[in-house]
Amino acid sequence: MGQASEKGPWVSECVGTARQGACRASPLEQGRMWGQLPGQCSHPKEAGLSWWGLAAASKQGGRQRGLPPSLTLCTQPKPENAITIAVSSRALFRMEEEQKIYNEQGVEAYVKYQLDHENEPFLPGAAFPFVKALEAVNTQLRELYPDSEELFDIVLMTNNHAQVGVRLINSINHYDLFIERFCMTGGNSPICYLKAYHTNLYLSSDAEKVSGAIEEGIAAATIFSPSKDLEVSENQLRVAFDGDAVLFSDESEQIVKAHGLDMFFEHEKAHENKPLAQGPLKGFLEALGKLQKKFYSKGLRMECPIRTYLVTARSAASSGARALKTLRSWGLETDEALFLAGAPKGPLLKKIRPHIFFDDQMFHVEGAKEMGTVAAHVPYGVAQKHKRPAQEKQPQNSK
Repeated sequence: MGQASEKGPWVSECVGTARQGACRASPLEQGRMWGQLPGQCSHPKEAGLSWWGLAAASKQGGRQRGLPPSLTLCTQPKPENAITIAVSSRALFRMEEEQKIYNEQGVEAYVKYQLDHENEPFLPGAAFPFVKALEAVNTQLRELYPDSEELFDIVLMTNNHAQVGVRLINSINHYDLFIERFCMTGGNSPICYLKAYHTNLYLSSDAEKVSGAIEEGIAAATIFSPSKDLEVSENQLRVAFDGDAVLFSDESEQIVKAHGLDMFFEHEKAHENKPLAQGPLKGFLEALGKLQKKFYSKGLRMECPIRTYLVTARSAASSGARALKTLRSWGLETDEALFLAGAPKGPLLKKIRPHIFFDDQMFHVEGAKEMGTVAAHVPYGVAQKHKRPAQEKQPQNSK
């Protein structure tokens, strides 16, 4: 586990790619901004490198390696104003070879391999196109609102060993990503830090950690790489959501599981004007809608770089009205709504080409993957009691 700085207990809370002048606050002030570690977290000083410690570690040839010149004028938004997306290292990058070494040879061989290859960037992982699309939206927001801090803020949230940090930084810089905040916990779960980072969405390849985040009330999903590559937009962020047990609660799905479709249709018709309770990703849709309105207010509704989709197995005639009226009651909307009446979602998603699709049932996640869509499983609701997603256990130091 990496040696923490003795300058304060906030070290694991503000690890950045260390560009001089990137943040209005000094490193010490940044540390204080994030410094109150959750009480349930053990060994806070050993959870990661300091902001300035990692900066020193990333210097090469006397030149400080930071963000590319094209991004040097960007500033980090304050956490309370930003939409924070926490992404694990295995979600952002492909690390299969490193995982194999960890599984077969142990942590010491794993760390040595990472150090020996720290100048070789990782290949992009499942979440990479999504992160690039978030940054494309930020670029357009900065053009319209130069002083606004209502931006996406991406945090690398990983229980990786701190010594792997330099390779992660080099990979981030290689792809011109703007990721300033790191949380590297050296084998401990990073879940207890999510609330401290004001996380709006957490993406990981580790189903167990995602379930832990959901239990803490944080929007989270296990992300999967598609079976084949499908080109997605570089200028417009597209996000597709399932309805029940994702945007909405699972109350209607409980009716289906317990009493069948006929009773479900009767229930939905009788409760058409009663809004459904919110599901785990309602807050993320709300955050996206907030940014969309910033473009709408400039007369750019049709050119908005964020587009959202409701892709649900509900049928429009028998149960669709309640879903739409629920969104309306929340003051929310999706740009498109597709009611499939039980038909497969994969072919429609192939046409939409979202950067990410959220669903609570692995059946639909697998169908999306087969058609080339990056899909993410939301482990929430009654469907999880019937079938848990079978996943290979991931190494502790590679999330």
